[in-house]
Amino acid sequence: MNLYEQQSANRRKTWLIMFAFVALLFVLGLGFDAFYFGVNGGYVPVGSVMALGVGSVSAVAGYYAGDRAVLVATGAKRLAQVADTANDDDKLKLRQLDNIVDEMAIASGLPRPSVYIVPDADPNAFATGRGPLHASIAVTRGLLDTLSRDELQGVVAHEMSHIRNFDIRLMTIVAALVGGVALLSDWARRGLLWNGRSRRRDDDRRGGGAAGVIFLAIWVVAILLAPLMARVLAMMVSRGREYLADASGAELTRNPLGLARALEKIDAAPAPTRAINRGSAHLCVADPLGRRVNLKEGFWPDLFASHPPMAARIAALKAMAFQGGEGR
Repeated sequence: MNLYEQQSANRRKTWLIMFAFVALLFVLGLGFDAFYFGVNGGYVPVGSVMALGVGSVSAVAGYYAGDRAVLVATGAKRLAQVADTANDDDKLKLRQLDNIVDEMAIASGLPRPSVYIVPDADPNAFATGRGPLHASIAVTRGLLDTLSRDELQGVVAHEMSHIRNFDIRLMTIVAALVGGVALLSDWARRGLLWNGRSRRRDDDRRGGGAAGVIFLAIWVVAILLAPLMARVLAMMVSRGREYLADASGAELTRNPLGLARALEKIDAAPAPTRAINRGSAHLCVADPLGRRVNLKEGFWPDLFASHPPMAARIAALKAMAFQGGEGR
């Protein structure tokens, strides 16, 4: 599969996953209507409308404010602000980063994003924002200290690719939808506990028969599993887009080995990126939490890993440089 086929496949997969998110929200709301208003119809779908409304509000809030929340949570500071208090060696590294971002913005045909520095010794990076006109790239101090110029260029190109492919917008909205699903699931569980007795007293009046009982049973299961299902859907989006950003980044630099060597160094770092929490982990070039599930391939890692196995990503990049999966 070439780069453009991979891009098309990942976009199709992403739309399917987004449809699954909407369907999950709708099922939670539909079950609420059936539980509280009966399954015979003839009622206003309050729960369904409320569920879609909460999901929409969460997505809009994440769209406009999610990037600032991520940057504040990581303690990131603007590059110029960090440079004002840096020593001569650090200023050289910061100037190099500044130049690389300019180069990759020109190569991608995008406006230059804002650049931030995260005060963490572990090498990592992420991009956030709601689109190319409102985007930011953040790199850790450890990344600046660890990588060569070519390697740093590869990582910046990877993050610019996330911006160019609108991954940052998608992942911000997905993160907000995950929160919305978790909120609705919690409300529904509380409603079940509070209203369970009165619901049993009203069963005969509301009716619905065996089909209604089966539907309500499915809804209860959906309530319990909804947060996990939402997280799995978010991870599926994240993994596919890491492969795409690797390929697009190599296209920008014409040097896939630069990013491959950078990923090798990032993978070899012993400590997790403590400044970046679980809610922002899917945005990073490598899993900041160091979870073992990201090291494996197979059914369960495909469900729960936020990133593809680093070895597979490195092998794919080396294959682009006609080196296969061998050597360094």
